[in-house]
Amino acid sequence: MHSAVLLIEFGSIILGLGLLGRFAARFRLSPIPLYLLAGLAFGEGGLLPLGASEEFVSIGAEIGVILLLLMLGLEYTAGDLVTNLKAHYPSGLVDGALNALPGAAAALLLGWGPVAAVVLAGVTWISSSGVIAKVLGDLGRVGNRETPVILSVLVLEDLAMAVYLPIVTALVAGAGLLAGSLTLAIALGAAGLVLFVAVRYGRLISRFVSSDDPEKLLLVVLGLTILVAGVAQQLQVSAAVGAFLVGIALSGEVAEGAHTLLSPLRDLFAAVFFVFFGLHTDPASIPPVLLPALALALITAATKIATGYWAARRAGISAKGRWRTGGALVARGEFSIVIAGLAVSAGIEPSLGPLATAYVLILVILGPLTARYTEPLATRLTARRESAKTPGSASRVPVGGDGA
Repeated sequence: MHSAVLLIEFGSIILGLGLLGRFAARFRLSPIPLYLLAGLAFGEGGLLPLGASEEFVSIGAEIGVILLLLMLGLEYTAGDLVTNLKAHYPSGLVDGALNALPGAAAALLLGWGPVAAVVLAGVTWISSSGVIAKVLGDLGRVGNRETPVILSVLVLEDLAMAVYLPIVTALVAGAGLLAGSLTLAIALGAAGLVLFVAVRYGRLISRFVSSDDPEKLLLVVLGLTILVAGVAQQLQVSAAVGAFLVGIALSGEVAEGAHTLLSPLRDLFAAVFFVFFGLHTDPASIPPVLLPALALALITAATKIATGYWAARRAGISAKGRWRTGGALVARGEFSIVIAGLAVSAGIEPSLGPLATAYVLILVILGPLTARYTEPLATRLTARRESAKTPGSASRVPVGGDGA
Protein backbone atom coordinates (compact mmCIF):
# COMPACT_ATOMS: atom_id res chain seq x y z
CA MET A 1 0.00 0.00 0.00
CA HIS A 2 2.81 2.40 0.92
CA SER A 3 4.57 1.59 -2.37
CA ALA A 4 1.43 2.35 -4.36
CA VAL A 5 0.96 5.72 -2.64
CA LEU A 6 4.63 6.59 -3.26
CA LEU A 7 4.28 5.80 -6.98
CA ILE A 8 1.07 7.80 -7.26
CA GLU A 9 2.53 10.82 -5.47
CA PHE A 10 5.87 10.79 -7.29
CA GLY A 11 4.23 10.16 -10.64
CA SER A 12 1.90 13.10 -10.03
CA ILE A 13 4.89 15.32 -9.18
CA ILE A 14 6.75 14.41 -12.37
CA LEU A 15 3.65 14.85 -14.52
CA GLY A 16 2.92 18.20 -12.91
CA LEU A 17 6.50 19.37 -13.48
CA GLY A 18 6.28 18.38 -17.12
CA LEU A 19 3.09 20.38 -17.60
CA LEU A 20 4.58 23.39 -15.79
CA GLY A 21 7.69 23.18 -17.97
CA ARG A 22 5.57 23.18 -21.13
CA PHE A 23 3.60 26.16 -19.85
CA ALA A 24 6.82 28.08 -19.11
CA ALA A 25 8.29 27.23 -22.53
CA ARG A 26 5.18 28.51 -24.30
CA PHE A 27 5.68 31.96 -22.76
CA ARG A 28 9.51 31.79 -22.93
CA LEU A 29 9.84 31.89 -19.16
CA SER A 30 12.19 30.07 -16.83
CA PRO A 31 10.35 27.15 -15.19
CA ILE A 32 12.26 27.61 -11.90
CA PRO A 33 9.66 29.88 -10.22
CA LEU A 34 6.87 27.48 -11.21
CA TYR A 35 8.77 24.54 -9.71
CA LEU A 36 9.30 26.47 -6.48
CA LEU A 37 5.61 27.38 -6.34
CA ALA A 38 4.70 23.73 -6.89
CA GLY A 39 6.88 22.78 -3.93
CA LEU A 40 5.20 25.44 -1.80
CA ALA A 41 1.78 24.08 -2.78
CA PHE A 42 2.62 20.51 -1.77
CA GLY A 43 4.87 21.17 1.23
CA GLU A 44 4.47 22.19 4.85
CA GLY A 45 1.38 24.36 5.16
CA GLY A 46 0.56 23.92 1.47
CA LEU A 47 -2.66 22.94 -0.23
CA LEU A 48 -1.95 19.20 -0.34
CA PRO A 49 1.06 18.09 1.75
CA LEU A 50 2.90 15.00 0.56
CA GLY A 51 3.65 12.06 2.81
CA ALA A 52 4.93 8.82 1.35
CA SER A 53 7.19 10.23 -1.39
CA GLU A 54 9.04 12.91 0.57
CA GLU A 55 12.08 10.73 1.34
CA PHE A 56 12.29 9.63 -2.29
CA VAL A 57 12.06 13.26 -3.43
CA SER A 58 14.86 14.12 -0.99
CA ILE A 59 17.22 11.62 -2.64
CA GLY A 60 16.22 12.91 -6.07
CA ALA A 61 16.99 16.45 -4.92
CA GLU A 62 20.53 15.47 -3.88
CA ILE A 63 21.10 13.89 -7.30
CA GLY A 64 19.72 17.07 -8.86
CA VAL A 65 22.37 19.24 -7.19
CA ILE A 66 25.11 16.81 -8.20
CA LEU A 67 23.99 16.81 -11.84
CA LEU A 68 23.67 20.60 -11.93
CA LEU A 69 27.31 20.99 -10.90
CA LEU A 70 28.52 18.14 -13.12
CA MET A 71 26.92 19.71 -16.19
CA LEU A 72 28.41 23.03 -15.23
CA GLY A 73 31.88 21.48 -15.07
CA LEU A 74 31.39 19.83 -18.47
CA GLU A 75 30.93 23.28 -20.02
CA TYR A 76 34.56 24.21 -19.35
CA THR A 77 37.97 22.69 -19.87
CA ALA A 78 40.66 23.18 -17.27
CA GLY A 79 42.57 25.36 -19.72
CA ASP A 80 39.54 27.63 -20.20
CA LEU A 81 39.19 28.05 -16.46
CA VAL A 82 42.84 28.95 -15.97
CA THR A 83 42.74 31.42 -18.88
CA ASN A 84 39.56 33.08 -17.59
CA LEU A 85 40.97 33.30 -14.09
CA LYS A 86 44.13 35.06 -15.29
CA ALA A 87 42.39 37.45 -17.67
CA HIS A 88 39.22 38.39 -15.81
CA TYR A 89 39.87 37.98 -12.08
CA PRO A 90 39.39 41.74 -11.43
CA SER A 91 35.82 41.43 -12.74
CA GLY A 92 35.28 38.48 -10.40
CA LEU A 93 36.52 40.49 -7.42
CA VAL A 94 34.20 43.40 -8.28
CA ASP A 95 31.32 40.96 -8.78
CA GLY A 96 31.88 39.40 -5.36
CA ALA A 97 32.25 42.74 -3.56
CA LEU A 98 29.20 44.40 -5.12
CA ASN A 99 26.83 41.44 -4.88
CA ALA A 100 27.87 39.37 -1.85
CA LEU A 101 28.17 42.29 0.57
CA PRO A 102 24.48 43.37 0.30
CA GLY A 103 23.37 39.85 1.24
CA ALA A 104 25.74 39.68 4.19
CA ALA A 105 24.69 43.15 5.35
CA ALA A 106 21.00 42.25 5.08
CA ALA A 107 21.44 39.13 7.22
CA LEU A 108 23.28 41.10 9.89
CA LEU A 109 20.68 43.89 9.86
CA LEU A 110 17.96 41.26 10.33
CA GLY A 111 19.87 39.90 13.33
CA TRP A 112 20.53 36.48 11.84
CA GLY A 113 24.20 36.19 12.82
CA PRO A 114 27.48 35.69 10.93
CA VAL A 115 26.79 32.17 9.57
CA ALA A 116 23.52 33.25 7.97
CA ALA A 117 25.35 36.33 6.64
CA VAL A 118 27.88 34.14 4.81
CA VAL A 119 25.05 32.02 3.37
CA LEU A 120 22.93 34.98 2.24
CA ALA A 121 26.03 36.58 0.70
CA GLY A 122 26.30 33.56 -1.59
CA VAL A 123 22.58 33.64 -2.40
CA THR A 124 22.83 37.24 -3.64
CA TRP A 125 26.22 36.79 -5.31
CA ILE A 126 25.81 33.91 -7.77
CA SER A 127 23.91 34.53 -11.02
CA SER A 128 21.90 31.78 -12.70
CA SER A 129 23.97 30.35 -15.56
CA GLY A 130 21.01 28.31 -16.82
CA VAL A 131 18.55 31.21 -16.97
CA ILE A 132 21.13 33.59 -18.47
CA ALA A 133 22.18 31.12 -21.18
CA LYS A 134 18.54 30.60 -22.16
CA VAL A 135 17.84 34.33 -22.25
CA LEU A 136 20.89 35.02 -24.43
CA GLY A 137 19.72 32.35 -26.85
CA ASP A 138 16.13 33.66 -26.91
CA LEU A 139 17.36 37.23 -27.59
CA GLY A 140 19.78 36.11 -30.29
CA ARG A 141 22.81 37.54 -28.48
CA VAL A 142 25.05 34.47 -28.36
CA GLY A 143 27.33 35.98 -31.02
CA ASN A 144 27.42 39.49 -29.55
CA ARG A 145 30.74 41.08 -28.56
CA GLU A 146 29.69 41.36 -24.92
CA THR A 147 28.69 37.70 -24.55
CA PRO A 148 32.26 36.45 -23.76
CA VAL A 149 32.37 39.02 -20.93
CA ILE A 150 29.10 37.66 -19.51
CA LEU A 151 30.40 34.10 -19.74
CA SER A 152 33.69 35.08 -18.08
CA VAL A 153 31.85 36.53 -15.07
CA LEU A 154 29.78 33.34 -14.82
CA VAL A 155 32.89 31.14 -15.08
CA LEU A 156 34.58 33.07 -12.27
CA GLU A 157 31.48 32.65 -10.11
CA ASP A 158 31.57 28.92 -10.81
CA LEU A 159 35.22 28.77 -9.79
CA ALA A 160 34.43 30.72 -6.63
CA MET A 161 31.77 28.12 -5.82
CA ALA A 162 34.50 25.47 -5.52
CA VAL A 163 35.99 27.49 -2.65
CA TYR A 164 32.79 28.96 -1.21
CA LEU A 165 30.72 25.77 -0.87
CA PRO A 166 33.19 23.96 1.43
CA ILE A 167 33.31 27.05 3.66
CA VAL A 168 29.52 27.16 3.91
CA THR A 169 29.34 23.41 4.48
CA ALA A 170 31.77 23.68 7.40
CA LEU A 171 30.01 26.71 8.88
CA VAL A 172 26.49 25.28 8.79
CA ALA A 173 27.79 22.02 10.25
CA GLY A 174 29.04 24.00 13.25
CA ALA A 175 32.69 23.17 12.62
CA GLY A 176 35.23 25.24 14.52
CA LEU A 177 38.00 27.37 13.03
CA LEU A 178 40.47 24.48 12.86
CA ALA A 179 38.00 22.04 11.28
CA GLY A 180 36.75 24.71 8.87
CA SER A 181 40.29 25.59 7.82
CA LEU A 182 41.07 21.91 7.29
CA THR A 183 37.95 21.48 5.16
CA LEU A 184 38.87 24.50 3.03
CA ALA A 185 42.46 23.25 2.66
CA ILE A 186 41.18 19.86 1.48
CA ALA A 187 38.80 21.53 -0.99
CA LEU A 188 41.48 23.82 -2.40
CA GLY A 189 43.94 20.95 -2.59
CA ALA A 190 41.40 18.75 -4.38
CA ALA A 191 40.47 21.55 -6.79
CA GLY A 192 44.11 22.32 -7.54
CA LEU A 193 44.95 18.64 -8.01
CA VAL A 194 42.00 18.08 -10.35
CA LEU A 195 42.91 21.15 -12.42
CA PHE A 196 46.53 19.98 -12.67
CA VAL A 197 45.53 16.42 -13.63
CA ALA A 198 42.92 17.73 -16.09
CA VAL A 199 45.43 20.01 -17.82
CA ARG A 200 48.22 17.43 -17.89
CA TYR A 201 46.30 14.15 -18.27
CA GLY A 202 42.81 15.22 -19.39
CA ARG A 203 43.04 13.27 -22.63
CA LEU A 204 43.98 10.06 -20.82
CA ILE A 205 41.06 10.41 -18.37
CA SER A 206 38.63 11.12 -21.20
CA ARG A 207 39.99 8.13 -23.14
CA PHE A 208 39.47 5.89 -20.10
CA VAL A 209 35.86 7.05 -19.66
CA SER A 210 35.08 7.16 -23.39
CA SER A 211 32.82 4.59 -24.98
CA ASP A 212 31.04 4.33 -28.33
CA ASP A 213 28.07 2.80 -26.53
CA PRO A 214 25.89 5.59 -25.05
CA GLU A 215 24.63 3.28 -22.32
CA LYS A 216 28.12 2.47 -21.06
CA LEU A 217 29.23 6.10 -21.27
CA LEU A 218 26.19 7.21 -19.29
CA LEU A 219 26.71 4.59 -16.59
CA VAL A 220 30.46 5.26 -16.20
CA VAL A 221 30.15 9.05 -16.05
CA LEU A 222 27.12 9.02 -13.76
CA GLY A 223 28.60 6.36 -11.48
CA LEU A 224 31.97 8.13 -11.29
CA THR A 225 30.30 11.46 -10.50
CA ILE A 226 28.10 10.12 -7.71
CA LEU A 227 31.04 8.16 -6.26
CA VAL A 228 33.32 11.22 -6.19
CA ALA A 229 30.49 13.38 -4.83
CA GLY A 230 29.96 10.88 -2.02
CA VAL A 231 33.67 10.78 -1.15
CA ALA A 232 33.78 14.59 -1.19
CA GLN A 233 30.79 14.77 1.14
CA GLN A 234 32.40 12.22 3.46
CA LEU A 235 35.42 14.52 3.66
CA GLN A 236 33.07 17.45 4.50
CA VAL A 237 34.08 19.18 1.25
CA SER A 238 30.68 19.25 -0.54
CA ALA A 239 29.20 16.75 -2.95
CA ALA A 240 28.50 19.59 -5.40
CA VAL A 241 32.19 20.56 -5.57
CA GLY A 242 33.15 16.93 -6.22
CA ALA A 243 30.70 16.74 -9.12
CA PHE A 244 31.95 20.05 -10.52
CA LEU A 245 35.55 18.80 -10.49
CA VAL A 246 34.58 15.58 -12.31
CA GLY A 247 32.98 17.70 -15.03
CA ILE A 248 36.14 19.78 -15.41
CA ALA A 249 38.32 16.65 -15.70
CA LEU A 250 36.35 15.38 -18.71
CA SER A 251 36.88 17.05 -22.09
CA GLY A 252 36.49 16.68 -25.83
CA GLU A 253 34.05 14.18 -27.29
CA VAL A 254 33.49 12.53 -23.91
CA ALA A 255 32.30 15.82 -22.40
CA GLU A 256 30.05 16.50 -25.39
CA GLY A 257 28.60 12.99 -25.34
CA ALA A 258 28.05 13.04 -21.57
CA HIS A 259 26.42 16.46 -21.82
CA THR A 260 23.95 15.20 -24.41
CA LEU A 261 23.12 12.04 -22.46
CA LEU A 262 22.84 13.67 -19.05
CA SER A 263 20.91 16.81 -20.01
CA PRO A 264 17.45 15.16 -19.67
CA LEU A 265 18.43 13.61 -16.32
CA ARG A 266 19.78 16.97 -15.13
CA ASP A 267 16.54 18.71 -16.06
CA LEU A 268 14.44 16.04 -14.33
CA PHE A 269 16.34 15.91 -11.04
CA ALA A 270 16.98 19.66 -10.97
CA ALA A 271 13.22 20.18 -11.18
CA VAL A 272 12.79 17.69 -8.31
CA PHE A 273 15.38 19.68 -6.32
CA PHE A 274 13.44 22.93 -6.69
CA VAL A 275 10.25 21.17 -5.65
CA PHE A 276 12.02 19.68 -2.63
CA PHE A 277 13.25 23.12 -1.55
CA GLY A 278 9.71 24.44 -1.86
CA LEU A 279 8.36 21.48 0.13
CA HIS A 280 10.40 22.60 3.15
CA THR A 281 9.25 26.21 2.96
CA ASP A 282 5.97 27.09 4.63
CA PRO A 283 4.05 29.49 2.35
CA ALA A 284 2.85 31.36 5.45
CA SER A 285 6.48 32.23 6.26
CA ILE A 286 7.02 34.15 3.00
CA PRO A 287 4.81 37.28 3.50
CA PRO A 288 6.81 38.46 6.58
CA VAL A 289 10.06 38.42 4.55
CA LEU A 290 8.60 39.64 1.26
CA LEU A 291 9.56 43.31 1.72
CA PRO A 292 13.20 42.51 2.72
CA ALA A 293 13.40 40.09 -0.22
CA LEU A 294 12.04 42.73 -2.62
CA ALA A 295 14.44 45.41 -1.32
CA LEU A 296 17.38 43.01 -1.55
CA ALA A 297 16.33 41.98 -5.07
CA LEU A 298 16.20 45.58 -6.29
CA ILE A 299 19.54 46.47 -4.68
CA THR A 300 21.37 43.43 -6.06
CA ALA A 301 19.75 43.83 -9.49
CA ALA A 302 21.36 47.28 -9.58
CA THR A 303 24.72 45.95 -8.33
CA LYS A 304 24.73 43.19 -10.96
CA ILE A 305 24.05 45.75 -13.68
CA ALA A 306 26.95 47.82 -12.32
CA THR A 307 29.15 44.69 -12.29
CA GLY A 308 28.38 43.87 -15.92
CA TYR A 309 28.85 47.49 -17.01
CA TRP A 310 32.28 47.67 -15.33
CA ALA A 311 33.44 44.30 -16.69
CA ALA A 312 32.34 45.17 -20.24
CA ARG A 313 33.96 48.62 -20.10
CA ARG A 314 37.20 46.98 -18.96
CA ALA A 315 36.97 44.70 -22.02
CA GLY A 316 36.51 47.68 -24.36
CA ILE A 317 32.83 47.07 -25.14
CA SER A 318 30.66 49.98 -26.31
CA ALA A 319 28.18 51.70 -23.98
CA LYS A 320 25.19 49.77 -25.32
CA GLY A 321 27.02 46.47 -24.89
CA ARG A 322 27.93 47.42 -21.32
CA TRP A 323 24.28 47.92 -20.41
CA ARG A 324 23.33 44.64 -22.12
CA THR A 325 26.04 42.85 -20.12
CA GLY A 326 24.76 44.22 -16.82
CA GLY A 327 21.11 43.51 -17.58
CA ALA A 328 21.88 39.91 -18.58
CA LEU A 329 23.58 39.08 -15.25
CA VAL A 330 20.64 39.98 -12.98
CA ALA A 331 18.88 36.59 -12.82
CA ARG A 332 19.49 34.37 -9.79
CA GLY A 333 18.25 30.80 -9.69
CA GLU A 334 19.53 27.29 -9.17
CA PHE A 335 22.73 27.97 -7.23
CA SER A 336 21.15 30.54 -4.94
CA ILE A 337 18.69 27.81 -3.95
CA VAL A 338 21.51 25.24 -3.60
CA ILE A 339 23.32 27.56 -1.17
CA ALA A 340 20.18 28.38 0.80
CA GLY A 341 19.33 24.67 0.90
CA LEU A 342 22.53 23.94 2.85
CA ALA A 343 21.44 26.35 5.58
CA VAL A 344 17.83 25.14 5.57
CA SER A 345 18.93 21.50 5.96
CA ALA A 346 21.12 22.48 8.92
CA GLY A 347 18.35 24.55 10.53
CA ILE A 348 20.48 27.71 10.65
CA GLU A 349 17.80 30.42 10.41
CA PRO A 350 14.09 29.62 9.90
CA SER A 351 13.43 32.76 7.85
CA LEU A 352 16.41 32.32 5.52
CA GLY A 353 14.70 29.70 3.34
CA PRO A 354 11.51 31.74 2.78
CA LEU A 355 13.54 34.89 2.05
CA ALA A 356 15.74 33.03 -0.44
CA THR A 357 12.65 31.57 -2.12
CA ALA A 358 11.00 34.98 -2.47
CA TYR A 359 14.28 36.54 -3.60
CA VAL A 360 14.85 33.96 -6.34
CA LEU A 361 11.21 34.12 -7.47
CA ILE A 362 11.54 37.89 -7.92
CA LEU A 363 14.86 37.87 -9.76
CA VAL A 364 14.24 34.83 -11.93
CA ILE A 365 11.23 36.73 -13.29
CA LEU A 366 12.94 40.14 -13.34
CA GLY A 367 16.18 38.83 -14.91
CA PRO A 368 14.85 38.21 -18.45
CA LEU A 369 13.17 41.64 -18.36
CA THR A 370 16.38 43.46 -17.39
CA ALA A 371 18.29 41.51 -20.06
CA ARG A 372 15.84 42.75 -22.69
CA TYR A 373 15.15 46.32 -21.56
CA THR A 374 18.17 47.66 -19.61
CA GLU A 375 20.07 48.78 -22.72
CA PRO A 376 17.20 50.54 -24.56
CA LEU A 377 16.05 52.20 -21.34
CA ALA A 378 19.56 53.40 -20.47
CA THR A 379 20.07 54.65 -24.04
CA ARG A 380 16.83 56.60 -23.97
CA LEU A 381 17.57 58.16 -20.58
CA THR A 382 21.09 59.11 -21.71
CA ALA A 383 19.72 60.72 -24.89
CA ARG A 384 17.17 62.73 -22.88
CA ARG A 385 19.82 63.91 -20.45
CA GLU A 386 22.12 65.02 -23.27
CA SER A 387 19.19 66.72 -25.03
CA ALA A 388 18.32 68.61 -21.84
CA LYS A 389 21.92 69.86 -21.56
CA THR A 390 21.92 71.19 -25.14
CA PRO A 391 20.19 74.61 -25.52
CA GLY A 392 17.25 74.50 -27.94
CA SER A 393 17.61 70.73 -28.44
CA ALA A 394 14.01 70.04 -27.47
CA SER A 395 12.78 71.63 -30.68
CA ARG A 396 15.03 69.35 -32.75
CA VAL A 397 13.92 66.09 -31.09
CA PRO A 398 11.18 64.27 -33.09
CA VAL A 399 7.84 63.92 -31.33
CA GLY A 400 7.99 60.11 -31.63
CA GLY A 401 11.08 59.81 -29.40
CA ASP A 402 14.81 59.81 -29.93
CA GLY A 403 14.65 58.59 -33.53
CA ALA A 404 16.43 55.31 -32.77
